[in-house]
Amino acid sequence: MGLIYGYDIYVRPRKVAGVLVRMAELAPPARTVPPLEITLPGSDRVVLPFTSNFASDPVDCSASSTLELDMSLMFDADEALREYARTGGPGQDAAGRIPIGYVYATIRFASLIHPGYASVECWAATSAMSGLFARSAGIRKAFTDLTADSGGVCCLFDTGDGAPEQVCWLNGEPSRETVPGPRFPDQGALVATWPDPGEQASALPLRGPNTA
Repeated sequence: MGLIYGYDIYVRPRKVAGVLVRMAELAPPARTVPPLEITLPGSDRVVLPFTSNFASDPVDCSASSTLELDMSLMFDADEALREYARTGGPGQDAAGRIPIGYVYATIRFASLIHPGYASVECWAATSAMSGLFARSAGIRKAFTDLTADSGGVCCLFDTGDGAPEQVCWLNGEPSRETVPGPRFPDQGALVATWPDPGEQASALPLRGPNTA
């Protein structure tokens, strides 16, 4: 089995729509698939330039625990991304961004490590892309910024192979901690630092124009 590396974003459930809308802003500007209409739990609706299980049929998650997405995303070029592009991937656009895809996402409306928070788990489709996820500062920044701008409580880089998870963003601040590590011996210790999901949004710093 190959490498499956990914970034996991944890947010209050009512902020999932905002994460998806911001993620759509990373999609290539030339849409190659029909719009995907999604109804989220709580009746929020979003339209995304992605597919779900490689189809564009409307998806109703009002009674579902998960949502699957297949995505192409644009990242600001760095040396790791340029090297990846030179080996056969798409080239750099005029804005200095490189598209990567497929990136798969599993949205869990009650996350595995804290059911009061939702998770948006974005993972690489191939071992080569997993290596890129590990090397690229631009990809790490994109997912960290996405977490921060969406009011997320935490962003983890997860190798899925038993190696320590890297904490990229935690409670409104960038982080370089690991789980397990000196500060967080396990996921329970990490989750214990998160605010109660029922607290007001002002309990967490939020970067970006939309603080709803």
